[in-house]
Amino acid sequence: MNRQAQAVVLLLVGGAVLRASLTDLYLRYVKHGLRPLLIVTGSLLVVMAVMTLWYELRGRAATHDHGSDDGHGHSAEPRVAWLLILPVFALLLVAPPALGAYAASHAGTALAQPASEDFPPLPAGDPVKISMLDYASRAVFDQGKSIGTRRVEVSGFIVKGPDGQPYLTRMILTCCAADARPIKVGLTGQVPTGLDPDTWWKVVGKYTTKADKDKVNGESIPYIDVLDAQPMQAPADQYET
Repeated sequence: MNRQAQAVVLLLVGGAVLRASLTDLYLRYVKHGLRPLLIVTGSLLVVMAVMTLWYELRGRAATHDHGSDDGHGHSAEPRVAWLLILPVFALLLVAPPALGAYAASHAGTALAQPASEDFPPLPAGDPVKISMLDYASRAVFDQGKSIGTRRVEVSGFIVKGPDGQPYLTRMILTCCAADARPIKVGLTGQVPTGLDPDTWWKVVGKYTTKADKDKVNGESIPYIDVLDAQPMQAPADQYET
């Protein structure tokens, strides 16, 4: 693969990164805070590719004007090197779904012991909208003391447990989808029937002492006492950070 071909591949890679970072597609791969870095990286790759192409074409034109081109222009690189562009086309043409019920059901719930056991008071509102991670952490490590009798609103997709029980789940990211881990919350109370895996639900409920042990890693899965549950469209950013 000569320099012009390398520049074309670089241009495609940079274009793919820019396309993903300038739309919501990047949220399928990394957490939202990395968007500026992706834009800068994609832009630099495009600039490098354009400059390489300009240099190569300018150099060939000068060589041709001086009559020193031997007319062969053969390359010793194997054609298989062009397969490097296949992942780029996949990124440009195919939008992979975010990780869902299948990945979550094969991974243990990922609650980590907080650095401090003093949880701040919940924000104002009724119900108060909080993340799945925040609810699960308060339920497990604070035994629901910082929640009290407040009504909370959480959202996530459905994962079926080993006995068929529904868990409301959200994948959390440290950096990218490769390190995604599920946060699972069991449902009790006024639970709708026919909760299918990978369907998204918004749940309003209260803290309950009921809990399970995750069969995958033995960690605690807290429950929420459901007062109301409504189906919803999957959000643009399906991961929590």
